[in-house]
Amino acid sequence: MQNSVPAITFIMACTLRIEHINLVRRHGVAKVLGTIVSIGGATTITLYRGFPLLQRSLTTQETHHTHDEIDSINKSQNWTLGCLYLMGHCLSWAAWMVLQAPVLKKYPAKLTLTSFTCFFGLIQFLVIALFVETDPNNWIIGSWEELFTILYAGIVASGLVVYLQTWCIYQGGPVFVAVFQPLQTLLVAAMAFVVLGDKLYSGSIVGSVIIMLGLYLVLWGKTEEKRQVNEASSQEEDHESLTKNLLGDESKEAQDSESPV
Repeated sequence: MQNSVPAITFIMACTLRIEHINLVRRHGVAKVLGTIVSIGGATTITLYRGFPLLQRSLTTQETHHTHDEIDSINKSQNWTLGCLYLMGHCLSWAAWMVLQAPVLKKYPAKLTLTSFTCFFGLIQFLVIALFVETDPNNWIIGSWEELFTILYAGIVASGLVVYLQTWCIYQGGPVFVAVFQPLQTLLVAAMAFVVLGDKLYSGSIVGSVIIMLGLYLVLWGKTEEKRQVNEASSQEEDHESLTKNLLGDESKEAQDSESPV
């Protein structure tokens, strides 16, 4: 479901006129087509498995431990509530990226904006956690793994990643950042093969190629659009400069003709 974030972001950005799409030009068609292709590639990895290509061998203890964890997760799944949470996550994530564009125009201090975002997010989740998790024993950090997870989530996932995404939105716009979201599906498949020893299927390879093709189309469209905008602004500046020079020459000639001999 997270693969729908580029499409949601694209629709929101076009509706709010943050992203301009010109289907008459090639760069406009490339951006639309690239977004659709990227979503299709991520969907291919999710829905189409194909035949197995590689499998990393795990020890018996690792395999038993991994299957026990997966079984415990499957038993506790609540699909209806999970789908609602994922829908809310996709809408919120897309809205956040879209709203960053006008905010950064008025307040381009990206590092300060990231600090405020993380600070107010901490306050909100702290209040929610106090109501949801009432057992004080669950607040105790019991292992180095838990401490590492907390530090990684705070420093890397919340701090560094949010800042980098904010910087990318400032440079290329929300759609440019959102179109890289399908890469998450590709990286999950790769990490599952390396860490958990899952099989690498042909569907992952096919989906990866499709995702790369979609990203290339979007990047080419954004680059071509930026080039045409720069050329148009340069021509407009040259025209204004030429007009000012002509008006200045005419004014000077008029003053010379009016002056007594």
